[in-house]
Amino acid sequence: MIYLDRPFSVGEWIRSPDQEIEGTVEDIGWRLTRIRTFDMRPLYIPNAVFANISVENPSRMSNRRINETLGIRYEDIHSMDSIVAAVTAMLLAHPDIDAKQTMIVNFNKFNASSVDFIVYTFTKTTDWIDFHKIKQDVLLRVASIVADHDAEIAYPTSTIHLQNSSLMARD
Repeated sequence: MIYLDRPFSVGEWIRSPDQEIEGTVEDIGWRLTRIRTFDMRPLYIPNAVFANISVENPSRMSNRRINETLGIRYEDIHSMDSIVAAVTAMLLAHPDIDAKQTMIVNFNKFNASSVDFIVYTFTKTTDWIDFHKIKQDVLLRVASIVADHDAEIAYPTSTIHLQNSSLMARD
């Protein structure tokens, strides 16, 4: 079936979500397929196994997805609309973001220590290394946009409210 269906070819990265199979296809023989795992181990899979498992072929993706949730402080919620608009504009103008794909930048959640917004978009590349460079650039630009709006990215905090009571002021 591998020869007829061609779910993968030599040189492509494949993985099976229901098995512990992931790596680059090195050879497709009549009986076995050899996969090189990412820690450089050879993995020999009988071809009959591929008839009974699902195989994902990330090598044939058209884009890579950035899906991040970022939070700003509660005291900066008044800036949320303008931050979301500026991040959206930045992504639409970014040369490595595919503006034809789904793009979502929206206030998303009241969290314990932050008000969160989602950044959901796709890069034009599928290359793993280039993707991470683009993602880093996008996240750093988002951080700059937040700072430009006199807001701060939130981090986990705890607030303790003490009740002002006359019982506490006794002599």
